[in-house]
Amino acid sequence: MFKLSLKSIAATWLTGLLALLPLALTMVVLAWLVSLLNNLIGPSTAIGRLFAALGTPFASNPYLAYLLGTLVLLISLYPLGLAVKLGLRRPLGWLIDVTLRRTPLIGNFYNLADRFVGLLDKKNTDITSMRPVWCFFGGGDGVAVLALQPTSEPVELEGRPHLAILVPTAPIPVGGGLLYVPAEWVKPANMGVDALTSIYVSMGLTPPPALPPQSLEDARAGEAPTTPEQLPPAGEPPPRAQP
Repeated sequence: MFKLSLKSIAATWLTGLLALLPLALTMVVLAWLVSLLNNLIGPSTAIGRLFAALGTPFASNPYLAYLLGTLVLLISLYPLGLAVKLGLRRPLGWLIDVTLRRTPLIGNFYNLADRFVGLLDKKNTDITSMRPVWCFFGGGDGVAVLALQPTSEPVELEGRPHLAILVPTAPIPVGGGLLYVPAEWVKPANMGVDALTSIYVSMGLTPPPALPPQSLEDARAGEAPTTPEQLPPAGEPPPRAQP
């Protein structure tokens, strides 16, 4: 009786802990982000002193000057975005290509960050032009992988058409593998690029939409072995077709 009550108390306590844990972890992550931002762009850093210098003409208090300087910087992003829309994107991209992208170590980090931001940009044609597809390895009964198809043009490999697919990584789908698989393994997915990104970011917690049974049957039919036609023995007429 005592052991049973102790187990019930422990189970109830564990239930309360599991209910509080997501909130606690969220607060810990937020505190870590605030601490990280404070160490990077806080009032005591070089960037923070630059923000404070921008706000000094408007306030004498150093913390208020820092806040005003940050506000000035945020407001200045609007004319920058307007200039990019009006045609500054190409010259800015050329300047970054000849400076940051050619720097050995910084260029790698910039390319990674640029690809991640490209997933968030709705107007990024490099990402949105790709089509989410299912790839059934080995045919309809094989492993199903959610991927992106960059082009619908097949590539002939040993006389068999293959399609290129990109299999992203989770939870940040900015990397992955480029695979060429038989064309009959690839089936369209009933989703957009945004839905595919949310599935990978959630590490599978967000389920993909169901694939119609007909698509699965088509995938299996594409891999079904064909039985060679049996020829009659020599000297015998071929069998007549049944009416």
